[in-house]
Amino acid sequence: MEYVRMSTEHQKYSTENQGATIAEYAARHGMRIIRTYTDAGKSGLNLKGRSALQQLLRDVQHPKPDFSAVLVYDISRWGRFPDPDEAAVYEHSCKSRGIRVIYCAEPFSNDGSMPSTVFIGIKRSMAAEYSRELSVKVFAGQRNLVQLGYRQGGPPGFGLRRQLIDEQHGVKGFLSRGEKKSIQTDRVILVPGPLEEVAIVHRIYRHFLEDGMPERIIASVLNRDGVRSDAGASWTRGTIHQILTNEKYIGNNVYNRTSFKLKIKHKQNSPEAWIRKDGAFEAIVPIHLFRQAQTIIENRSRRFDDAQMLDLLKQTLEKHGALSGIVIDEDENLPSSAAYRSRFGSLLRAYSLVGYRPNRDYAYLEINRELRRRHPQLIDEMTEQIGQFGGSTERDPSTDLLTINGDFTASLVIARCKSMPSGTLRWRIRFDAGLQPDITVVARMDQSNLHAFDYYLLPSIDFAPDVLPTLEDNGFFLDAYRTSSLEFFYQLAGRQPLEEIV
Repeated sequence: MEYVRMSTEHQKYSTENQGATIAEYAARHGMRIIRTYTDAGKSGLNLKGRSALQQLLRDVQHPKPDFSAVLVYDISRWGRFPDPDEAAVYEHSCKSRGIRVIYCAEPFSNDGSMPSTVFIGIKRSMAAEYSRELSVKVFAGQRNLVQLGYRQGGPPGFGLRRQLIDEQHGVKGFLSRGEKKSIQTDRVILVPGPLEEVAIVHRIYRHFLEDGMPERIIASVLNRDGVRSDAGASWTRGTIHQILTNEKYIGNNVYNRTSFKLKIKHKQNSPEAWIRKDGAFEAIVPIHLFRQAQTIIENRSRRFDDAQMLDLLKQTLEKHGALSGIVIDEDENLPSSAAYRSRFGSLLRAYSLVGYRPNRDYAYLEINRELRRRHPQLIDEMTEQIGQFGGSTERDPSTDLLTINGDFTASLVIARCKSMPSGTLRWRIRFDAGLQPDITVVARMDQSNLHAFDYYLLPSIDFAPDVLPTLEDNGFFLDAYRTSSLEFFYQLAGRQPLEEIV
């Protein structure tokens, strides 16, 4: 079988060119290619998102694999892993099953001899170094563009819009949510959005500075008045807080708050590492109001250690006689309930540390509350990823039903993980019969119910709303719809401009 991978590098690495070279090698050596595994548009920095390579490695572990070798164009197509040993581990998993990995375009044979072992080690290190050098160059380019006042990625935010300009700074129009520029020399800046949205931003600052409303109350007021956020969703404390703290509202371009270099680990960077250009965009909030808001937030957001947080929680318990997320969030002298969850793992653990035992088991309610909060976040991630693959989405603000490219609909269902007395895990899907989507995307949560464990893509033609499968051990039929990530779904929903296809 053959494995091909293409990111966005050079035409010589197109899957067609790789396939042609591999086919020529197979013909010369009397081999027959029985299967092709393709990861198109995938980075080689890690295994995540490379569903074809993941499937290949699973197939290798089959008791009786129906192939004896894996043909790959060259070592870089196997992967540009920052740690060369990672590439070696995946290759060894094949070789341990008697399956050779052959690099068809390399000038040496992968035959286990000392010269080939040395060459492969060198080439793996060269592939890793290429990724590191490319990362440095890309970051330098992004830093330069930020300091010139151009926007680098991310949604504009409520009250703002992304405006596309050409290299002569001629205005070309606005980018909708999820849209990306298609011409390399074009640039993006932020400009004020519709007047009614700008007015809402000003209203948020008035409520915060003049009326003394905390973010949570402001969100409730806007939701009561039927105002929707830029994502078409209800307002939350976090979305209000973002408007009060993000410098883009006073026209500053700030980049590199977080980094994910070489796709190894997300990192929160210190302010000294931020890249900024003050006054890059037209401000929609006067700077003196923004600074007043920061002063209030900084004074209010004093850092507490664990003991101080628990002491405040104990005082609240003594005052109210009971604790809940609502009681905590209503008390302006306390950190938020989200802060207690983050610090102590869950509210229930924080309760136990101050000696509070709820009259009833709130674990189920707390998990459901967290999953309800996670649902719009996953919808946002799906919308963003579909946009990155060139697709478009329309989101129903009341149901979160997605209409993709105007062709089909998709809904998201989160399946809560339940631990059974026997120690097994069980998941149950509950379809919304009123939505009738073409595809139901099921996110099956892990045992902690904090992260998605895997996904199922269930087409309506095969799964009616009255079918409620239990996702534990359903055999081959249901597992055929299982995927470890949604990369395939995003590819399915993606669209490519015609000039890139030709």
